[in-house]
Amino acid sequence: MCGETVRGTPKLVRVEGAELQVCSRCEKYGTEVQQPKRTDIRRPVAGPGQAARPAPPPPTVRRKRDLFDYMEGEIVDDYSERIRHARMEKGLSQKDLAMQMKERELLIKKIEKGELIPEDAVRRKLEKALEIRLIDTAITETEKKVPGKLTPTLGDVTVIKKVKK
Repeated sequence: MCGETVRGTPKLVRVEGAELQVCSRCEKYGTEVQQPKRTDIRRPVAGPGQAARPAPPPPTVRRKRDLFDYMEGEIVDDYSERIRHARMEKGLSQKDLAMQMKERELLIKKIEKGELIPEDAVRRKLEKALEIRLIDTAITETEKKVPGKLTPTLGDVTVIKKVKK
């Protein structure tokens, strides 16, 4: 990133979604990515009466959520009442709804009590099964298109932190 040649072993870091090999000075600008350790290319040949062991699967790397993950909208405040009302209108019990969605009944109970906010995958299943919307996409006054006024862009809402040197 700084333009100098990398001396020593380069570090693999993720900077704004891109994986880069950088020097030790530039690694502070991103998060280090764990590289899976290379196993020996040659696998031992199984002898007579021995079964070859399969290689273990590579570890999964969990990605941190960034600004783009949250751009769809926020869940409405009265989601529990909406879900309960829509379920009762369809004549479903909590158990029936859970079976239809292929989720646990306890999950439906907690969501309807308001103890648990549904994750995106569960929210989509609820919206599809009950034919309701749980995302608040109300347009605020600043987002309304008014002739002669500019609409906010991604650059208007991002916050850039400057590194002190």
